[in-house]
Amino acid sequence: MKHSNTYKKVFGAVIIALAFMACNDKWNDHYDVMSSGEGTLWQAISGNEDLSNFARVVKACGYDTALVGKQVFTVFAPTNDKFTSQMADELIAVYQAEKAKNVKENDNSTVKEFLQNHIALYNYSVSSLSNDSIVMMNGKYLSLTPTTFGGQPILSSNQLYGNGVLFTLGNKVEYFPNVFEYLGKDGELKNIADFLYSYNRYKFNEEQSVPGGIVNGKTVYLDSVMTLENELVGSLVSEDSTYWMLVPTNEVWDSLVTAYSPYFNYDNSINKRDSLEFANARMAIVQGTVFSRSENSDVSLRDSAVSINAVQYKYRKFYYGSFDAAYYQYEKPYEPGHVFDGTVNTKCSNGQIMKTSKWNIDKKQTFFQRIIVEGEGYQSLDSVDKQTTRAPLTTVVVQSKNPYYNKVSDNSYVEILPSGTSRNTKAVFNIPQVLSNIGYDIYLIMIPALAGDTAATKTERLPTKFRCSLSYNDQSGKPITTAKVLQSSIETHADVVDTLLVGSNIKIPTCSWGTDINPQVKLILETRVSSSELNSGKFNRIMRLDCILFKPHEE
Repeated sequence: MKHSNTYKKVFGAVIIALAFMACNDKWNDHYDVMSSGEGTLWQAISGNEDLSNFARVVKACGYDTALVGKQVFTVFAPTNDKFTSQMADELIAVYQAEKAKNVKENDNSTVKEFLQNHIALYNYSVSSLSNDSIVMMNGKYLSLTPTTFGGQPILSSNQLYGNGVLFTLGNKVEYFPNVFEYLGKDGELKNIADFLYSYNRYKFNEEQSVPGGIVNGKTVYLDSVMTLENELVGSLVSEDSTYWMLVPTNEVWDSLVTAYSPYFNYDNSINKRDSLEFANARMAIVQGTVFSRSENSDVSLRDSAVSINAVQYKYRKFYYGSFDAAYYQYEKPYEPGHVFDGTVNTKCSNGQIMKTSKWNIDKKQTFFQRIIVEGEGYQSLDSVDKQTTRAPLTTVVVQSKNPYYNKVSDNSYVEILPSGTSRNTKAVFNIPQVLSNIGYDIYLIMIPALAGDTAATKTERLPTKFRCSLSYNDQSGKPITTAKVLQSSIETHADVVDTLLVGSNIKIPTCSWGTDINPQVKLILETRVSSSELNSGKFNRIMRLDCILFKPHEE
């Protein structure tokens, strides 16, 4: 059984540890190792007139308390020569303004982009042979050489104090946003940023918090650490990986949302239908836009770009029902009219943003997918008319020596047999993951008797005649009272695998994408063979179904 089209990959679900990302052990370890120097880092910084502007920012943000404690830090402090009093005032003003808006401490721009960009946990020093990359408190990786830090000149180094090491710099180190952070800094990308950032959630991190004892049977924490979770974009904040992200400008984003929203029209019985429509119409844009550079070399990108949502070839048949279902990957991405054509690229700390004012991703390459329902699948069958049709249905396996071997999907199919000689059969199949208001071409793959038995009788090998109808929910959530007849009379052909088109550009008004515990779209097959046609040997009443295919309509 293949679970075609039911597989959903979110954009990437992982915890974003923005606060103190360098800590790998429990927070109460805190690199609590005293160095052999005298005094504290704060005493050294506050007592140095050349660092007075930096010291004012440290104190205004409350970091002076941390720099007198037992935790060990390395501080890279810019001197007053290039880090002016006005710069310090501006940073303090930003800190206070964001604090007044209840911005989390470690999301505060001054804290994250300035202070934590100049302070690292643990003690670092340099020698004539040093050439390191160290992790700062904000998680950024910055280069440290004997003469430079983060590209800025080191004026003094290796000043050892009781709780760490102090360096002084000729200028402040510029903050280099990662791909996720950059979205919020470019006004032309505000709309996609607002959507992705709406999934930010703060969660108490017990392992990294400092317990202070038990009060009334509950642990009281001296230092509570909160980490940020985002179920959509975890990979984009990883500073030790490299990603490219294709991002639409606000105008393009809005036009895509308008175009895609009708495809996610859920009926009124669906819980939180408005939220599902809102989220899925936007996720339809986002999925397939992030590319890991470890999976896309410069050489391979000449031929194709494989996004993080793509499924490896060997797994495609399981997920999508076919090995050729190459969703979320794009051929010749740099050619005119293809996905990377005309992008404006901005380098980030972990990759690059590829901003585009035109959208070259066809929906058929991403969310508008073929739906393949195997006749023999255990979730495929909804019901049979037990008065006319033998139940359960019979699954037939095509043997390796049979001439039809490998001409039948998964080399198996289902027989829909009458319960009596004078009865027509009826079976109803579930169609999952259907989009609304979008055209499907509907096919049935029917199998000859010889595929199951090379000694099948002449009567068993006769073709059959049947009707095909479609049922689905109306906007109120109720199944339509009369099924939509796609074809009133369809004939199979003896001794061949039949691919029968039963409906062209069929649009269903309500969506079931992502909700298919009980799929609302049903395909109904009913033999329509008269007694005279049966008795004359023109048709029999046996349907042999390989699979049902809902294929995106081609104009």
